[in-house]
Amino acid sequence: MSNVLILGAAGKIARLAEAQLLTETDAQLTLFLRRPERLGNVDGSREKVIDGDTTKQEQLVAAMHGQDIVYANLAGANIEEQATKVVAAMQQTGVKRLIWISTLGIYDEVPGEFGKWNHRMLDGGYLQTYAAAAKVIEAADIDYTIIRPAWLSNKDEIEYETTQKGEPFKGTEVSRKTIAAFVTKLVQDPSQEVRHSVGVNKPNTDGDKPEWY
Repeated sequence: MSNVLILGAAGKIARLAEAQLLTETDAQLTLFLRRPERLGNVDGSREKVIDGDTTKQEQLVAAMHGQDIVYANLAGANIEEQATKVVAAMQQTGVKRLIWISTLGIYDEVPGEFGKWNHRMLDGGYLQTYAAAAKVIEAADIDYTIIRPAWLSNKDEIEYETTQKGEPFKGTEVSRKTIAAFVTKLVQDPSQEVRHSVGVNKPNTDGDKPEWY
């Protein structure tokens, strides 16, 4: 049994991962978020809820004691600051394993017309800040996995292929349920994809942009 701290636990992917972790593992979950009333009912036998702020290192430190894995599903213009505080709290508490959700394009790894479209959609702060956050994590002495999803859909499917940092990104889309499944897989076997930055996409979705645009 592992203890998993979920940062940003109200996020769409985080809620899907929470459900999969409760169904497919025996992990004990700590749900860390602002305004925890957004969660609704939780499983009191396996879940603990913390009203916390990921820019407050002392709150992160308190939440990380006794944890085996930190799964961060964070967003915002201050994502680099959040990454810095998460890494510092992990180093302070000795927690080594981090699963971090990022985005495609942070290494300018998306080729062709889709890469140009992705830049047009995400430039102006988003790609730059998420790239800066990834650099903070990659520079730290922790066992991280950075997950770089393609453009996200709400399709009820789990289907994916992966690419590694340094390889051209494939495809244009992936479901949130798929990313949650990938997170669950890493919790089940934390030795996978250690110190890797992994692109995740649905196969055979190459194109100039996602199908719904």
